[in-house]
Amino acid sequence: METRLELDVLIYPDEVRIVTPEELTEWELETASQLSIPTVRLFVALYPYNPAAMSPNYETAAEELPFVPGQIIKVFGDKDSDGFYHGESGGLSGYVPSNMVAEIPVDDEYLKQLLMQQGFLPVDHTGMSLTPDPSDIASIPDDVVVRRMVALFDYDPWESSPNMDSEVELTFRSGDIIYTLGDMDEDGFYYGDLHGRRGLVPSNYLQPLPWN
Repeated sequence: METRLELDVLIYPDEVRIVTPEELTEWELETASQLSIPTVRLFVALYPYNPAAMSPNYETAAEELPFVPGQIIKVFGDKDSDGFYHGESGGLSGYVPSNMVAEIPVDDEYLKQLLMQQGFLPVDHTGMSLTPDPSDIASIPDDVVVRRMVALFDYDPWESSPNMDSEVELTFRSGDIIYTLGDMDEDGFYYGDLHGRRGLVPSNYLQPLPWN
């Protein structure tokens, strides 16, 4: 009976030698680090999209992803030359037109998982438009830095606030667009504006949104 022994070897111009376990581990780690892993980002649908009726690419409409306003879409990589991302949502995958969605720039993996499990940001009350409503940020001095944020979770200061003076905080719902005025304070709160109502908002409930 033949006995076969398989060994990993290194071949050099002047020698052949057996690879040590340490060299094999180092090679595996180096190879793994060179693999291309697509960047995963989260987007929210701004408008309804039915590829069969709305796609500019009739022949490939079946490869596109249908969605409704507020639907959260997981996107892989950058958009292609036609302005489409590749994403998945609700168990389906396909191409996503970039002009119909907006990125939710969240880096924390735990928050990403929560948003994907939630599946939607309720846009019936978000005010998620491509341009800000001037009435929301009226009467703000020019030297104050204004940031556009989306609320990731519901917040009722009477129930959730760590502060005794919770009456100075804003109540908001997941998906609300809040304009923060100035920098975060030492307690981790912004001063924010929500449709003309102003008060303190906890920074860990918010994520920045681009000014599209």
